Amino acid sequence: MSGTARDFDLIVFGATGVTGREVARYLTEVGANWAAAGRDPAKLERTLAAVDAEPAACMAADVGDPGSLAEMASRGAVVLNLVGPYTSRGRPVIAACVEAGTHYADLTGEIPFVRDTIAEFDAAATEAGVKVVQVCGFEALPPDLAVQLAVEAARERHGSELATVDVSIAVTGQPSGMPRPSDMISGGTLQSMAEAVGSTDPSVLTDPAALIADPAAARAVRERSPIGLRPRRGADGAIIAPMTPAAFINPAVVQRTAAVTASERGVALEPFRYREGIAIGGSPLTLPLRMGAATALAGTQLGMRAAALARPQVRERVAGGLRRLFPGSGFGPAADRIGAWRWRLVAEGRTAAGESVTATADADGHPGYLTTARMLGEAGLLISEEGATPDRSGCLTPALALGTGSIERFDRARLRFSVA
Repeated sequence: MSGTARDFDLIVFGATGVTGREVARYLTEVGANWAAAGRDPAKLERTLAAVDAEPAACMAADVGDPGSLAEMASRGAVVLNLVGPYTSRGRPVIAACVEAGTHYADLTGEIPFVRDTIAEFDAAATEAGVKVVQVCGFEALPPDLAVQLAVEAARERHGSELATVDVSIAVTGQPSGMPRPSDMISGGTLQSMAEAVGSTDPSVLTDPAALIADPAAARAVRERSPIGLRPRRGADGAIIAPMTPAAFINPAVVQRTAAVTASERGVALEPFRYREGIAIGGSPLTLPLRMGAATALAGTQLGMRAAALARPQVRERVAGGLRRLFPGSGFGPAADRIGAWRWRLVAEGRTAAGESVTATADADGHPGYLTTARMLGEAGLLISEEGATPDRSGCLTPALALGTGSIERFDRARLRFSVA
């Protein structure tokens, strides 16, 4: 759908949170035709005015009011949903968008919810010509697009498929002064993790093939590329710790992209071994400290996996305890601490013959807040523009929805992709 068919190209649902405000600021900065939606339009207007964000309109919408969601969806070409946790709040918004023929994108990292969304809405969204794009922030847009760039480069330059892909992310700049707990991870993300642990189908949480429908392809992915949590040494001496905030998100998205594109090409999926992690660099003298930090991160994620695979009664008790323990969605970094971050993602691909391709993404801004906000806003703008993205519909990964043809558009979102 072209944005000209609706009142607004984009509607930001849930723009008062830390990330939502930054999405609003970005859309104002680039001069987009956008509106904001939330339970209290007057509060929404005051909040956005305080950060110099200027929507064309503020409208009422609430996940508990289907009529308001239908009205919101009918007025925009794309709805960007920032109201989480998504397991408990996302479905009504998606249903309203599919019914209205409106494209949808969100920031969920709740893979069980993504799988449920595919099962319920993929056929209807495909028939309606609607893109439903989930996990469209730091998880998992940068690795998904970078891996796709590497896959396409290997085919073009070497005529080969990738056999292995190693993704690492390194933080290259942070705010000065003493680190704060809120600098690293938001309350909304933590609440999403609690929802995922409490999922009714916990095996999905740790399954790299959770989003692949074909049984043979899913089995091949599980055999070739299980999700590993053990810290390891990188080629440059860095310690590679499990991905933060969770190692169970990106693999399922990246492997779904590979499976769908293989199906479109009419070939059987030959999965690559996919590994990822946070690169912790430093001098040899700091090796014990770096390995200790990586081991602690691994232990946390092993505990999360154990909780997700426990008996239902234990799993629900753990999830309930985490919901009470974790801060709410308003918890996050101060605005003056999200701009100084710098980070780099490197996706190193290698064919079975040993030919290598490397795709990188260099970014400015906190990965989970500022960069995520900008990339979600830019992704929404691309989806709203006729011809800017591939002619695909249904429940899509970021790479499937956006393709790589307009990837330079993310430059203005301060996320710069390249291939070497």
